[in-house]
Amino acid sequence: MNVRFVTPQGEIVTTDVEPGSRLLEAGQAVGMPLEGTCEGQMACSTCHVIVFPEWFEKLAPASADEEDMLDLAAGVARTSRLSCQIELSGELDGLTVKVPGVARDMQFG
Repeated sequence: MNVRFVTPQGEIVTTDVEPGSRLLEAGQAVGMPLEGTCEGQMACSTCHVIVFPEWFEKLAPASADEEDMLDLAAGVARTSRLSCQIELSGELDGLTVKVPGVARDMQFG
């Protein structure tokens, strides 16, 4: 299966991923600026992405903890999610997300 990242400059980067992997690791593997400071523990917002609307409803709902962390992210949109919380499955083949052009994590200053 594959996922697509749209960089802050508008470049589309497509990568093959294994079902069961996390979007954060897929993005890091192709050089996306998704820091993931907390290594997926939902203690930061450095892996924030904006999910394209047609894919947003296909994701499992965000938890209250994820919503709290998104409050700390820069450039949050209605379809924002933490990429560490998106487990990739077959029904997400072709998932497209935008990497925001700015990053801020108030948790770590």
